[in-house]
Amino acid sequence: MKLHTKKQTFAIVVALLVGLIACQSTPDRATNSPGSSRSTQVGLPGKGVKVRPGSGSTVAGQFVSEILRIGLEKLGYEVEELKVLNRTTIFLALGNDEIDVATTLEKLDANFFEKAGGEKKLERVGLFADDDIIQGYVIDKKTAEQYKLTNLVQLKDPKLAKLFDSDGDGKANLTGCPLGSTCELVIDHHLKVYGLENTVKQDKGEFEVLKADIIARYRQGKPILYNYFNLDWLTSVLQPDKNVTWLEVPFTSLPGEKGKEITQKDTTVGGKNLGFAVDRARLVVSRQFLEANPAAKRWFELVRVPFEDIITQEKLAREGQNSSKDIRRNAEVWVKNHQALVDGWLKEAQTAGKASK
Repeated sequence: MKLHTKKQTFAIVVALLVGLIACQSTPDRATNSPGSSRSTQVGLPGKGVKVRPGSGSTVAGQFVSEILRIGLEKLGYEVEELKVLNRTTIFLALGNDEIDVATTLEKLDANFFEKAGGEKKLERVGLFADDDIIQGYVIDKKTAEQYKLTNLVQLKDPKLAKLFDSDGDGKANLTGCPLGSTCELVIDHHLKVYGLENTVKQDKGEFEVLKADIIARYRQGKPILYNYFNLDWLTSVLQPDKNVTWLEVPFTSLPGEKGKEITQKDTTVGGKNLGFAVDRARLVVSRQFLEANPAAKRWFELVRVPFEDIITQEKLAREGQNSSKDIRRNAEVWVKNHQALVDGWLKEAQTAGKASK
């Protein structure tokens, strides 16, 4: 009996020693700072690293941002809730190191990009939409043909401008963009340089409210004048050359120092000068974050969403699926429907993260 007791005691001691050794795990060197990409977990290069994403108020930007968030989470990053901001505030946040990444337009947002620190502090990465971004001014085809309207500058004529007067002040109501957006600034600039301030004014506000007004007026058979943006559900309801027609501008002129670099060639589509540069949808990211997080950088470079999928999301939002939870859920559905593609992107991102160690 004594020998058996000693064996039991010895076994218990050994078990306790093994347990103590197992508990003394290697310290986790990952940090919560946006500039760190260290990880102790194989396959999760983002473990322990926070990412702070931002987006404009458009559903398109929020939808793509949620797809980005899903991938970052799968790479192990600790991703904060999406900050929905106007364009001015997005670049202030990027410049002040309050967010790490945001959806933007390359040329339209160029002045904001420079003011936020330019290439010394920020970097444009990837092409998150798979086609060119086109903007310009359109009117309903019926009014265009009846009054032979082809150029925005024709609205200097008070009689022609009054055709689009929806509030009774004698000026044409040009349905434009939200306050603080880049396109709001471009439209105001155009009205000034084309000499239209006395006959045309820009209606500003939330995108969905503005678009609802356009649709309502069109269905009532009233003339409409608005800023056209091809990454928008409205393009499937009112189509160029079918329902609406382009108004050219008399010459190319865009605000700010970067605007001076844009030529007529940059703003011409199909032989028509639309006034806005043909653009690309890109991510702007903190250089410090990118340098420390090659896995995230590769993910940003790879993600590309088809135009039709983005516009479908815009339509769903119009039908009531416009909350942050709705957009997140629809982004998850998109990822599931493109799982093989997304998995391939994630694998490349993980490889980039491992290669940097």
